Amino acid sequence: MGRYVARRLLQMIPVFIGTTLLIFLMVYTLPGDPVRGLFGDKGADPATLAAMRHQLGLDQPILQQYWNYMTGIVLHFDFGNQIASGRPVTDVLGDAFPVTLRLAAMAFLIEIVLGIGLGMIAGLRAGRLADNAVLVVTLLIISIPVFVLGFIVKSVFAFQLGWIEPNVSGEAKWDELIAPAVVLGSLSLAYVARLTRTTMAENLRSDYMRTAVAKGLPKRRIVGVHLMRNSLIPVVTFLGTDLGALMGGAVVTEGLFNVKGIGGTIYESIVRREGTTLVGLVTVLVLVYLFMSLLVDLLYAVLDPRIRYA
Repeated sequence: MGRYVARRLLQMIPVFIGTTLLIFLMVYTLPGDPVRGLFGDKGADPATLAAMRHQLGLDQPILQQYWNYMTGIVLHFDFGNQIASGRPVTDVLGDAFPVTLRLAAMAFLIEIVLGIGLGMIAGLRAGRLADNAVLVVTLLIISIPVFVLGFIVKSVFAFQLGWIEPNVSGEAKWDELIAPAVVLGSLSLAYVARLTRTTMAENLRSDYMRTAVAKGLPKRRIVGVHLMRNSLIPVVTFLGTDLGALMGGAVVTEGLFNVKGIGGTIYESIVRREGTTLVGLVTVLVLVYLFMSLLVDLLYAVLDPRIRYA
């Protein structure tokens, strides 16, 4: 197991370099000049613009800029400074990530509890009323775009019923994040429920399940140990990759509920051409994806004893 983890960590290095290089090239080759944008409609003389580009290192070749950026991260954990304010990107990350992390954690918990719970109910009662009801409800959730669902939740529960605040405060308390978390995790919840239902319904017809029943094992052990552990392998794969998606895909949800997290910061960075901030945020999200992928692979051996890593 230790050799496998070490090998996977080494494999992450070229993946990380390739991904961040691609993102860096995409961000810094977009049309528009972030330095010229600082002056708005007033403009500035060419000498001033050239001096600022030189100060920020934007006059260097793109690969040299990427080398300087990666060197700062690896050696000093320095993501650079914002172009407009000069504020360190690490401070921006420190403000935005805890908020989105709380939001993603709540959405992930809702996704696991309700998604797997509904999937178990439907899978154990395949073809019955409960199964059909779960399939219809999850199909309805999948069919509604996130921004439409967020608008409905906000209109009904905030403006009509007054149960929640329409916008999240700057403190982003846990109770204020319940509604955004439900909206953010709703689509993934539906996929988890349908995936759990399908794998459980298939495994119920497997030979090892008939053998466990023939041995006279308690139903709780049959379902909890034999059925669930094998059925959750594809579900864990989806959940592992979805955690990174929840953190990076909250742009619409955070915008609807005025959550000052990663999504809002990414949107502002794109609008303001803050390439340093945008690349720093995406770099951290890449690391989240890579380590969640490793964690998912390690969980396979826990769920299925037949899987062994050399």
